[in-house]
Amino acid sequence: MAKGIYKRGNMYWIRYVGLDGMVIRESSGFTKFREAESLLIKKRNDIKEGKQPEIKRIANHSFYELATEYLKWAQRQRSFKSKKVFVAQLSESYGNLPLRRFNTRLIEQLQTEVVQSGKKPATVNRLVATIKHMFSKAEEWDMVEEETLKRVRKVKLLEENNRRLRYLSKEECQALINACDRHLRPIVIVALHTGMRKSEILLLKWDNVDLKHGFILLEVTKNGERREIPINDTVSDTLQGLTRRLDVPYVFYNFRTGKPYNDFKRSFASACRRACIKDFHFHDLRHTFASHLVMIGTDLTTVKELMGHKTVNMTMRYAHLAPSHKVKAVDVLDSTLNNKPSGNANELSTAQLLHS
Repeated sequence: MAKGIYKRGNMYWIRYVGLDGMVIRESSGFTKFREAESLLIKKRNDIKEGKQPEIKRIANHSFYELATEYLKWAQRQRSFKSKKVFVAQLSESYGNLPLRRFNTRLIEQLQTEVVQSGKKPATVNRLVATIKHMFSKAEEWDMVEEETLKRVRKVKLLEENNRRLRYLSKEECQALINACDRHLRPIVIVALHTGMRKSEILLLKWDNVDLKHGFILLEVTKNGERREIPINDTVSDTLQGLTRRLDVPYVFYNFRTGKPYNDFKRSFASACRRACIKDFHFHDLRHTFASHLVMIGTDLTTVKELMGHKTVNMTMRYAHLAPSHKVKAVDVLDSTLNNKPSGNANELSTAQLLHS
C-alpha cells in the first residue's frame, strides 16, 4: 500500500503534511484504493501550490443518531437480536449525548453501574464490546473523530469466570424428566441426548429431522456452520411420539398458538424445584450431555464435533472428568514401551489410545 494511505474497516484514510508542517489525517470517503490515492495526490499538489487543503469537518452527532445507523447496519449480522437489546440499553443511558463527549472514564462508569446492578462480567463485556464496535463504525462513517475512538477503545474488558460446570447425575436426569410438564419433557430429553443449544431446539423444524437415517441437520448454528447431530433410539422414540401439525413447521410449538415457544424459564424452574435440583439452568443440560460423554471415555475431538465447538480449547473444560481414561492410556503406553504383556482387560485398545 502506498505511503500515506491506510485502511480502517472498508474505508481508506489518507495522511499528509499541511502548509503549517502539521500531519493531517482524514477519511478519503472512498472504499477503493485508486480513488483514495487520487485524492491524496490532489491534496499534496494543492500544498505544493501553496494552498491549504480543505479538511472534512465532522458534524456533532449524538449517540442516538449513531444507534439508529448502527441498527440498520447490524441487521445483516446473526447476533442482531442480542445487539438490538444492548443498543437499546445504551440509548436509554446516553440518548442525545454527543459522541465527542465519550471517553474512557464514561465507559468504565457504565461497567461499574452494570456490575452493581447484579449482571455478570460476561454480560457487561458484551455490552462494552457492542459500544466499542459502534464507535469503530462511527469513525468509519465519519460520525466521530479518531481521538474519540481511541478513548473508547482503551476500556478493558472484565475478567470472566467461565469455569462454571454444573451437570446432572444419571439419577438426577431421570428425576428431572419425570418432573417436567408434558410440553417440556420431550424438549429436556432432546437436550440431554443431543447437546443442542436452547435456541437450536426452539427453532428446530421437521425439515431438518431425518428419522430414517437418524440425524438432525442444523443449517446455521451459533458459529455460523452446519452441524449434523446423530440421534439415538431415545430421541427417535421421543420425536416420533410428538403430535405433528401440517400447518406448523416447528418440532416444538405452543398447541394453542401454533407458534414456537419463546422460552420456558418458569416451567423449567418448576421442574427443577419438584426434582429437588438446585442451581441449574437449561444450558447446563448441554454441559450434562458433554460431561457424560467424556466420563464414558469419548475422545474430546468427537465431543467437540458433537457440541459444535469451533476449537478443542472450548471442549477442554470437560477433560478433567476422564481421569480413569487417562490412567488407562498411560498404562497402555507403559506396556508398549517396556514390552510388558497386557494383563488388564479394561486397557484401551490401540485405536482408542490414538483417539484419546
